Amino acid sequence: MAIHPVDILILFIFILGTFLFGLSFVKKNKNVSDYTSGGGNVPGFVVGMSIFATYVSSISFLALPGNAYSSNWNSLVFSISIPLAIIIAAKYFVPFYRNISSISAYSFLEEKFGYWARAYTAVCYLLTQIARIGSVLFLLALALNSMLGWSIPLIIVITGVIVVIYSTLGGIKAVLWNDAVQATILIFGAIVCAIILIVSLPGGFNQFISVGKEFDKFSLGSLGTELNMPTFWVTLIYGLFINLQNFGIDQNYIQRYKSAKNDKSARSSALFGGLLYLPVSFLFFVIGTALFVYYKSQPEILPEGIASDQVFPYFIVHGLPVGVTGMLIASIFAAGMSTLSTSINSSATIILTDFFEHKRKKPLTEKSRMKILYSISLLVGILGIGIGLAMMSVQSALDAWWSMASVFSGGMLGLFLLGYFSIRSKTIKSSHALFGVIAGVLFISWLSLSGQTILHNYLAVVLGTIIIFIIGFLARFVFPKKQKSI
Repeated sequence: MAIHPVDILILFIFILGTFLFGLSFVKKNKNVSDYTSGGGNVPGFVVGMSIFATYVSSISFLALPGNAYSSNWNSLVFSISIPLAIIIAAKYFVPFYRNISSISAYSFLEEKFGYWARAYTAVCYLLTQIARIGSVLFLLALALNSMLGWSIPLIIVITGVIVVIYSTLGGIKAVLWNDAVQATILIFGAIVCAIILIVSLPGGFNQFISVGKEFDKFSLGSLGTELNMPTFWVTLIYGLFINLQNFGIDQNYIQRYKSAKNDKSARSSALFGGLLYLPVSFLFFVIGTALFVYYKSQPEILPEGIASDQVFPYFIVHGLPVGVTGMLIASIFAAGMSTLSTSINSSATIILTDFFEHKRKKPLTEKSRMKILYSISLLVGILGIGIGLAMMSVQSALDAWWSMASVFSGGMLGLFLLGYFSIRSKTIKSSHALFGVIAGVLFISWLSLSGQTILHNYLAVVLGTIIIFIIGFLARFVFPKKQKSI
């Protein structure tokens, strides 16, 4: 597949620029605080853009237009739930975490329920992040292979190595500032692509609206009360719980909250970064529907048998002007790189704080802590690259893994909420929380893995969270005696 040299040049300039810009922060990491939270003095705009970039991945950049092309705008309901979730997070969770001395999102669970709760959430987080790195690398490579014809293993290794080097050496400041640049490129690329698509339609914007209405492309889903279908209400409540989990207990976001200069800056950054995703995801759905109208009006220019999730990459290569193609491919790279660097840095932070430093008789020196952060960042990145390569031959294992990951991570939000709402209560003990987590994980396991058709899988995290909270709360009446923490 021939790509114009100008587009290749634009892509290489972006990749090289990202790499060199990330390395420029190496000498600015004088201690662990600099490496994990930027010393708590990162500008609010940068933090906000980084929060947005953390939320968006190259999967979103390609999957949302593909979803709108093949179906409708039902998935946009997930984005509609973000404002409520981010307002709750900014009002309650952001100041909560900034008042905790530890950089770890899970340290307070140990104070409330014992070390098992902290270790459980930390392990769940680490497993999902390493799998996330591999998944993003693999799916990014698939997309770029279809557009550029480059080798999938080569894309996985080169992309992974570049991100691992600058995120390992540059620390959180390299991640945050690169995120801000990458997010800007991503947004600009999406806007330009949407405009070109609409203008390219034979009937312009009017055709976009009329054909979209004719084929029910703008539907947000059924307003019915079925619980085994992704209706508007099921998707909305699922989005609310997932986004509370993202903005409320995800280490990726907590480190960004603590990187801001003060509480006010942290709140505004969270609101800005979270709310920015809504109009950008709307753009992705516009692109997907415009692609449908574009190829519906001239079907002869689209090859037969092309999958819906490959239509957007095909248009980027064949339907955009020279230069814009390179910018869009760079946007996809940008979305992927921001996700990878975030997962690497946050995973290293959790391993240091929740495992290496936990209750040591002799505290680690600053030099030793920095060595651990560098080493673990490198190791996590290498593991992610390995998983990305492994997924080339065991894609079915990927589906199984994500099902299991959803089971274990599904208990994290419920446990956090139980701890958060019982901070002043001494009646909810460690064993009460443990009963709740076991019940919730068992329910999520049944709903996700049994093949049942009574409830949609979207409801797994919703009902699992509710079960953990309720059973953990009620267990104090069943086991009211004072107990030691497990």
